[in-house]
Amino acid sequence: MVVTKNFEKLEHSAVKLTVTVGKDDVRAAYEAIVRDYSKNVRIDGFRKGKVPATILERKFGSQLKLDAMGRVMDEAVEKALEGETLVPLSYAQPSLDGEPRFELDSDFSFSVSYDVFPEVVAGSLDGEEIELPQVAVAKADEEREMDEIRERNAIVMDKDDKSAAKKGDIATVDYSELDASGALLEGSERQDFVFEIGTGHNLYKFDDEVLGMKKGDEKIFDKTFPADFEYAEFAGLTKKIKVKLSKLKEKKLPALDDELAQDVSEKFKTLDDLKADIKTKLEKRLEDRLRTLREKAIIDVLVEKSTVDIPASMIAAELEMRLRNLMQRMGIENEEKLTQIVSMSGRSIDQLREEWRPEAEKAIKTRLVMDKLVEEGKYEASDDDIAAEYAKMASDSSLSAEEVKAEYERRGMIDYLKDRVKEDKLLADLEKKVKTKKGKKVAFVDLFKENE
Repeated sequence: MVVTKNFEKLEHSAVKLTVTVGKDDVRAAYEAIVRDYSKNVRIDGFRKGKVPATILERKFGSQLKLDAMGRVMDEAVEKALEGETLVPLSYAQPSLDGEPRFELDSDFSFSVSYDVFPEVVAGSLDGEEIELPQVAVAKADEEREMDEIRERNAIVMDKDDKSAAKKGDIATVDYSELDASGALLEGSERQDFVFEIGTGHNLYKFDDEVLGMKKGDEKIFDKTFPADFEYAEFAGLTKKIKVKLSKLKEKKLPALDDELAQDVSEKFKTLDDLKADIKTKLEKRLEDRLRTLREKAIIDVLVEKSTVDIPASMIAAELEMRLRNLMQRMGIENEEKLTQIVSMSGRSIDQLREEWRPEAEKAIKTRLVMDKLVEEGKYEASDDDIAAEYAKMASDSSLSAEEVKAEYERRGMIDYLKDRVKEDKLLADLEKKVKTKKGKKVAFVDLFKENE
């Protein structure tokens, strides 16, 4: 069918395919369409399948030519792409360029454009240098971890009715929002809400206003919220709020002794055992975080030095996936509802996509470059490698290696794990090509704050 074909590379990994189909094939396709119509249409005065071509052409003339042109283009594009490497991406169907002339007794030429898989040119890391912060586990870090363990093992007890609420107490309150006249705003009331004073874990952030209150006290106050308040519907507004303190409890922290260690886990006999475990785990956390930072720095340099002309359809697919993931996390079933929520912050869905675009493009480029290098390096994930991963994950959890394996199989994530193992091997080799220099000294707690 195809007489000639020509591929022209366009920017952003797009291709323009121009095809010419011979006039005999054009006429044959048209006559086939006419026969199809004759078999299927009903026209008064004619038996089905016996309608003359001249009658069909008088009644369906322009539509017959349109259908024939569509069939010719579909078959010609399919034929032209056989054995070619410049094929369309699965989510980038070819689009017709212009309005080609379709004549029954002439050769038919047309062009379609589509996105193809981009060419990936990975950059070299030879001689590159990355910087990592200098961090060590300090005594204060161990003490802070111990304090958190004591908090988790604290006993909560009722406070005396005359005791005033203070930071760290557990308060049970009824609250509601009032209008300017002091009347209840329907739908704003909440009964028996429990929170720890000082954590800010309440909608209106009224921790400071509750301080000093006693059991049974009721308080009405105005609360002004900053312009950048985390809940957009309150930002920059002043609300009148009523709070009643119905219960007040305090936490009794356990003593730092062997009994606490034994309560935490039966594997600890003494407080020193618990302290040693805390230090080991903090050092492991630090090691893991520094490894993550090192890998991120290597990948950032690699991607910066690599070249990938990302097709528009690939970016659009990535942005759509992020939008769907956001809707899933928020429990939203349709985009209309999301549009309403996003509009409350003065933005649109399109603006949201544009905000995500730079990060989406970087993520795509990173994925393509890493896949390219894994393929070129012929990295593999053997059964022993996967078994070692199961054992490693089991050692960091309460599961056995077999239970970890069963969970990965149940969730269909074996291939994901294999890809990760391959990337880990690639990163280990890339790390050998870069130099690492000491960065600024950073406190353990600040390192984790910077990368939350």
